[in-house]
Amino acid sequence: MFCAGFVFLPTSLPAQKAPFSCPAPPPGANVSEPPNLRSSNGKLAIEFAFRTSVDADGLTRYCYIHNDAVDAPTVRLAPGDELVLKLKNDLPVVSEAPFTHRHSMNGLDACSSGPMMLTSTNLHFHGLSIPPTCHQDDTLRTLIQPSDPAFEYHIGIPADEPPGLYWYHPHPHGFSEAQVLGGASGALIVEGMEREKPQVAGLPERVLILRDQLVPGLPDSDEDAGVGKDISLNFVPVTYPLYRPARMRVRPGEREFWRVLNAASDTFFDLQLRFGKVNQQVQNPQPLEIIALDGVPAGPNTTQTHVLLSPGARAEFIVTTPPTGAFAELVALKYDTGPDGAPIPYHVIANIIGSQDAPPTATTMPQLPALPAPWHFTGLTNLVPVRARKLYFSEVQQNPKYPEQPATYFITLDGATPKAFDMNFKKPDITVRQGTVEDWVLENRAREAHTFHIHQLHFQLLERDGHKVNEPAVRDTIDVPYWDGKSPSYPSVKIRMDFRAAQILGTFVYHCHILEHEDGGMMGAIRVVPAERSLRNDLNLPQLR
Repeated sequence: MFCAGFVFLPTSLPAQKAPFSCPAPPPGANVSEPPNLRSSNGKLAIEFAFRTSVDADGLTRYCYIHNDAVDAPTVRLAPGDELVLKLKNDLPVVSEAPFTHRHSMNGLDACSSGPMMLTSTNLHFHGLSIPPTCHQDDTLRTLIQPSDPAFEYHIGIPADEPPGLYWYHPHPHGFSEAQVLGGASGALIVEGMEREKPQVAGLPERVLILRDQLVPGLPDSDEDAGVGKDISLNFVPVTYPLYRPARMRVRPGEREFWRVLNAASDTFFDLQLRFGKVNQQVQNPQPLEIIALDGVPAGPNTTQTHVLLSPGARAEFIVTTPPTGAFAELVALKYDTGPDGAPIPYHVIANIIGSQDAPPTATTMPQLPALPAPWHFTGLTNLVPVRARKLYFSEVQQNPKYPEQPATYFITLDGATPKAFDMNFKKPDITVRQGTVEDWVLENRAREAHTFHIHQLHFQLLERDGHKVNEPAVRDTIDVPYWDGKSPSYPSVKIRMDFRAAQILGTFVYHCHILEHEDGGMMGAIRVVPAERSLRNDLNLPQLR
């Protein structure tokens, strides 16, 4: 069953002419941090070339190249800064592209040319509270073709944007999975965490990006039978069948600030740091002092021994590095995505070696300045929602009689008929007023896990399966475990949605951030319209930011 409005596509393209290839270290290599691009005097102007190549294993890679050399740099900005990013689509021009879909742009001023296909691209600035408009963070109308001139993004980081870890990645609907699986992603950091969380001031800082990729030579059916996708840490691959871990060399016994991004297309990472003696069978889980989730500083300090990152999610935490001679590993615990889900096996991601001669981290957090924090966490739990909604995930699995037809995935407002997302929608699925908060319940009626993400804003988790939780954080991504197919009730989360920021007016999307599911139709459109003056005054809502 094909989703309305588009046809699924192969995941490879004709490669560009030699000698270009997307950079990739070998298995077992030392983990290097992405190069930094920093703003100066309130502005950062950069140029990316979006390129592709085929590696030695036959996998199609995608990369963001800066200055013909640097792949996927970390973009560092301060609140109030301006980012000017020119993106040139250097993918090869394909003369015949049957796997495409067109959309009518809904009568709006289109910011694109031609049909949407595998060689089309755009950028999503994941987590930032910025306008969903052309040349900013629009993914519905913005489309950059290989024949187009460089497309210019002008992003104004709000002065009250929370400091933390965000990221950028392509978002052409129907084709996002292939490009992100190929490595197209990078970190974006809004500086200032040391003001909100003084305990990170002066600490060595590491930016760690987890990605996934196809297993060379294995069809999807074999991946789904138990192998799962291969993974990487800062592009160092951990691959089937040997799964040789990456290497992280650290100064022993030091407190470090780790900023971890799950930029995987489809893979969950339940992260744990383990120490033990050499040849000791049992390794002890180490405390992770949680500083921020999904780019936003958390409330009161919490310590965990593992942190679950669904695709698109981020966690920032303080660790203490292992002493000299200790056996230490960064691992991903096995995660059950359900009987219809893809396997997430246990992985040793990296061996961590404590050594006095280890190189210092590429960056160190600033010492605590005298300036007050421009933002601080207050949460949403004390606000009064203007309404409640229920949405649910469901899907139609692949027909074994027609294996060439993929599964179809839905996210549906309760009471409506499930339908795959169609770029030709006439009206959005949901309309809300700016200046309000709402409570949404998300149910999973599928036998596999999903993960909810909404563009432009954050929300606070209030309940899981009807039970209140005390989570001192807001998020833009949340996991929803699978339904067992028998229970009379469905797994659910209740979240409080924050529609108060003035800059989020417009139309954007919410979707499952397992990109196979998003591309397969599990997406909806939401429009934020201006608040009526009387409504805004009557609500008298305090500000989170």
